[in-house]
Amino acid sequence: MKIKRQKHAKKTISFYKYNFCFREPFQVLIDGTFCQSALKNKIQIKEQLPKYFMGEVQLCTTNCVMKELESLPKHFFGIKLILQRFQIRKCKHTTDPVPASECLLSMLEETNPHHYFIATQDRELTTAVKKIPGVPLIYIILNTMVLDKPSECSLKHVEAVQLGELVSPSQQSSIQTLKEKEGLSKDSNDKRGKKRKRKPSNPNPLSCLKKKKKPMPQQPKKTDGEKKKRSRQRKRRPAGGEEAAASSKPTTA
Repeated sequence: MKIKRQKHAKKTISFYKYNFCFREPFQVLIDGTFCQSALKNKIQIKEQLPKYFMGEVQLCTTNCVMKELESLPKHFFGIKLILQRFQIRKCKHTTDPVPASECLLSMLEETNPHHYFIATQDRELTTAVKKIPGVPLIYIILNTMVLDKPSECSLKHVEAVQLGELVSPSQQSSIQTLKEKEGLSKDSNDKRGKKRKRKPSNPNPLSCLKKKKKPMPQQPKKTDGEKKKRSRQRKRRPAGGEEAAASSKPTTA
């Protein structure tokens, strides 16, 4: 039976690895009901869960789960001691704690981006977890830990991705990296959109100067020698002209 359970767990984990990008170390969020059942059935979570997963595991819980146990009677003190050995993940309810089931659901958000496993015996929480795609569920039955098969919501999500109706988390991450390389992401656009405001500066003193008028091109001055030559040429008359004038005068008889 143990070999069959490990094969079943290996098959289920590979499903989440391939379709939802789960990687080691696997993060397991545990509530008080799971610890109570493990304590009752003498199951050592910290030792048996890594063997069952055949990989590295990080066991964790939240502050709201711890606060809920503090309000319970003293005979639940052993459950609190078990949870204190696990890592505590920060939740959104630092000032006003909420019930453990509500807190764990808020950690999953809509798509379980941090790839959490949920370990619980709470039926209401189990029903709510199955409505979120990509959330593996662990519970205890017959003195053994069992990794539940993928929910119908997870199967439908994978089918939609294969048909091209949705984008898988791996594709989203690759698209985001490509956008960052090309400078098309929101962060890069925001950085580009924020332009530095220039401080008002004084006008350039050179631009305030009046424009100098360009001098008109002057014609070359005539020299005295040229004037004398021209005047002399006008006064002179050809010799043939005087003889023709003399001959044209009438003679007296």
